[in-house]
Amino acid sequence: MPPCNFAIVGPGWRTEFFLRVARALPERFRIDGVVVRDPARGAAFEAQWGLPTFRTTEALLRLTRPRFAVVSVPQPAAPGVIAELAAGGLPVLSETPPAPDLEGLLRLHELVRGGARLQVAEQYFLQPTHAARLALIAAGRIGTPSHAHVAVAHGYHGTSLIRQYLGLGFENATIRAQSFSSPIVAGPTRAGPPAEHRIAQSEQTIATLDFGGRSAVFDFTGDQYHHWIRTPRVLVRGECGELKDDELRYLQDHRTPVTLRLLRQDAGQYANIQGHHLVGFLAGADWVYRNPFAGARLNDDEIAVGACLAGMARFVETGEEIYSFAEAAQDQYLALSIAAAKASGQAVTTETQPWAA
Repeated sequence: MPPCNFAIVGPGWRTEFFLRVARALPERFRIDGVVVRDPARGAAFEAQWGLPTFRTTEALLRLTRPRFAVVSVPQPAAPGVIAELAAGGLPVLSETPPAPDLEGLLRLHELVRGGARLQVAEQYFLQPTHAARLALIAAGRIGTPSHAHVAVAHGYHGTSLIRQYLGLGFENATIRAQSFSSPIVAGPTRAGPPAEHRIAQSEQTIATLDFGGRSAVFDFTGDQYHHWIRTPRVLVRGECGELKDDELRYLQDHRTPVTLRLLRQDAGQYANIQGHHLVGFLAGADWVYRNPFAGARLNDDEIAVGACLAGMARFVETGEEIYSFAEAAQDQYLALSIAAAKASGQAVTTETQPWAA
């Protein structure tokens, strides 16, 4: 089967994840070109990545025949670019979020209602560790999940994980939120390790979400993405057990507690010469996650991005959704509601939006 060919609009930092995945998996994916509006930046991009660039989406659509396009541009520009590509009949995989505000989400909803084929590249629930936990929950190990404490990622990524872990659809929530500031030794950024010792302020948001029968805590500080001393945390509870990070505690029956750990299996360690890559996750004797791209040297986030691309290829062929606009819109709406509750100091209750239908 020939590789799935796609194009990208935007040369930013997130674009490089798609580029690295395609470079590591040439038998699965091929990039036809990238829209880079600035000529000088386009020339530098071509020299670095060896890919053709175009100044406009019109030129891209005229000169290439990709099966879909990835839109990876700043949030305010995303709805307009999505509309341009949809008008040309091209399916779109949008980076997160597809719009920065409720007004933009509602406009995109109308576009989807009109026939635009739009999916969103939300990768967090596809990252191997989260996928392994979700597989254990889906297998009924903790019963029906009723509470989640997610301290992993900001905004819509965090609310997406909350909905995934609790098995939520478009239920409304009453949200309360606060922010806190505390000192921290300044740590790494996207640019690399810190150049000097310096005390900075760490900004933390904590929100409670009451979905009526199910509840969640959203907890995040921006340092968690890069800092060596701020780690992600996940707790999901059901009536029969709980998942806390890599530990599963559940009841085999009402008198028999069981504890298992998620064990990561990597090739390429010690005397293993299979090449460095993730094999999967075990819980006891059961494989709960197997890397669909085993053999390729990809980090966990890149594996998840690869799963987004593979899912988008499947969507174009069959219509099976990987992560729909409606799902993404709901996650962004919840994130916007957390921000509103934090800013006002008052509880915010969400309302059913048109995409829920």
